[in-house]
Amino acid sequence: MNIKTVGIIGAGQMGAGIAQVCAQSGYDVILFDASADAVKAGMARIEKGLNRLVEKEAITAAAALDALKKLLPAASISELAPCDLVIEAATEKEEVKNAIFRSVCEHLKPEAMLASNTSSISITRLAAASDRPGKFIGLHFMNPVPVMKLVEIIRGIATDADTYEIAVDFAKSLGKTTANSEDFPAFIVNRVLIPMINESIYTLYEGVGTVEAIDTALKLGANHPMGPLELADFIGLDTVLAVMNVLYDGLADSKYRPCPLLTKYVEAGWLGRKTGRGFYDYRGEKPVPTR
Repeated sequence: MNIKTVGIIGAGQMGAGIAQVCAQSGYDVILFDASADAVKAGMARIEKGLNRLVEKEAITAAAALDALKKLLPAASISELAPCDLVIEAATEKEEVKNAIFRSVCEHLKPEAMLASNTSSISITRLAAASDRPGKFIGLHFMNPVPVMKLVEIIRGIATDADTYEIAVDFAKSLGKTTANSEDFPAFIVNRVLIPMINESIYTLYEGVGTVEAIDTALKLGANHPMGPLELADFIGLDTVLAVMNVLYDGLADSKYRPCPLLTKYVEAGWLGRKTGRGFYDYRGEKPVPTR
């Protein structure tokens, strides 16, 4: 199958990032979100990202303009009908993703492939909500997509061999390196990363260290580019909690129990950078710890 047109469902940070790298790589891209405002914001985010690359002389102004010409905002999910591949990048809630796949399948041509950018949910279960489990695969891009080189490839139990090969070739055409993961809760990266963040939150919760002390310790003691609490804010605390719940429910092991402080922050709507407050308060000139 020759992929020419890629549809992206979800125009947030991940969806916009995937759309940008696809457009930069020469694919025609149709960007859809249930919220028209989100599509508008996603297009603006992409343009800003491309302009930043031009300023850094990573790409030319002509290349940025060419990428923008490849992008088409969609007002309806039916506008994804011409797509050869549709990548879902919606919120990390299984019921939301299942509803998306049931809806979009009504409009796609029979040979079109489906992929989910889920960071934790079973590809086998998501595929079962579609009408084409053989043409369904997990493509887990890392955040921020234009910068991070890895794409995790996850096959569901029904994924065809051809679908897998096409997915790998597609990811590589974007300049990405692929890593195969079995269809276990949270796959490879988040199986390791998110429990580490959760443990860091427990360290804060139990008073072992302050926000600044924990982040400084991991940055300088383990050579991490970002502290775990800073990273949690960047990912989104709602997403961190969702992944921990998938691990806790899917593996039935108490070591994956979400920290009560993480749950409390999410209940308060303190989700990190996207809401202006998480383990840091981002509403002033510089981030200030909230605890």
